[in-house]
Amino acid sequence: MITIWTQENGRLVKQENSGETGLRNIWVDARDVTREDIRVLEEDYGIRQEHILDILDQDELSRIEKEDDYILIIARLPVYMPSDAVSYLTVPVGIVLYPEIIITICWTDCEVLKDIALNRVRGLSLQDFPAFITRLLSRADTIFLRYLKEINRRSTVIQNELQLSIKNKELIQLLNLEKSLVFFTTSLKSNQLLLEKLTKTRLLLLDEEDRDWLEDVEIDNRQAIEMADTYSNIMSGMMDAFASVISNNLNIVMKRLTVISLILMIPTCITSFFGMNIPLPFSGSGWLGVGILTSACVCGSFIAGILLREKHQKDDRKKAVRRRSSRKSIAGKIR
Repeated sequence: MITIWTQENGRLVKQENSGETGLRNIWVDARDVTREDIRVLEEDYGIRQEHILDILDQDELSRIEKEDDYILIIARLPVYMPSDAVSYLTVPVGIVLYPEIIITICWTDCEVLKDIALNRVRGLSLQDFPAFITRLLSRADTIFLRYLKEINRRSTVIQNELQLSIKNKELIQLLNLEKSLVFFTTSLKSNQLLLEKLTKTRLLLLDEEDRDWLEDVEIDNRQAIEMADTYSNIMSGMMDAFASVISNNLNIVMKRLTVISLILMIPTCITSFFGMNIPLPFSGSGWLGVGILTSACVCGSFIAGILLREKHQKDDRKKAVRRRSSRKSIAGKIR
């Protein structure tokens, strides 16, 4: 859908007649782009088809290009999609800059463009397109930081749930959050390169105020990169820790099953031995023989259980002694 915005008294106003011509200093907002929108952007606004396809490519990286009639800027913006498995994503947005028209193209809706359209961004002016671009990138960094904090809060909640009971659902949610952090880190680093190019290049005529804003945007972007890297490292360590816990729990279960199978092996050997074609003891004693054989099996199992438990206790004592000795050695090194 294509929407045309003008500015009156410092506020963006939507033009009801989208086909009106002769307007100056307008913002053409193209979101949720359809085939008809692509045709309009190509024929009415003269945007090259390959540039439109690059903007609609979900994996396109940030960059700036100079054409004969316009300047093309592609940046990455954060998007929250609650219906998807990976809720936090990034999408490319294309900014096409003409002398009197600025066009933004995005294949989906995003909070950054929505906030600009709802006049939630202060100091926005269509009389200064470079300032408009810096405000857009600044808003993107703000949304990045907010989404990163939300990801950190969600991971903390999932971690608390996993401490009570480890389930596949929570582990998959952590994996999806880790994917979101990877997407954010890649997009933020791509935007950082774009900001450096905007600072060094002369394609955009930036005044002193715009350069100051751009420096602030670079600082916020670097902060977002550091936060994303930190949260990603924490998430990776958390996943490794839970993998170790799962492996440890599996070892404990297998150890218990091994002990049970060893205990049951003794009566199984006895009954198997007397199941052969040999004379059975106490075969003529009736229930007395059954009682004696049963008592022998029970006593054998009981003795085997005691021996295995004593061995387990000895192993635990050895581990405790090793832990105390290692702690003493560490304390001696610290002193």
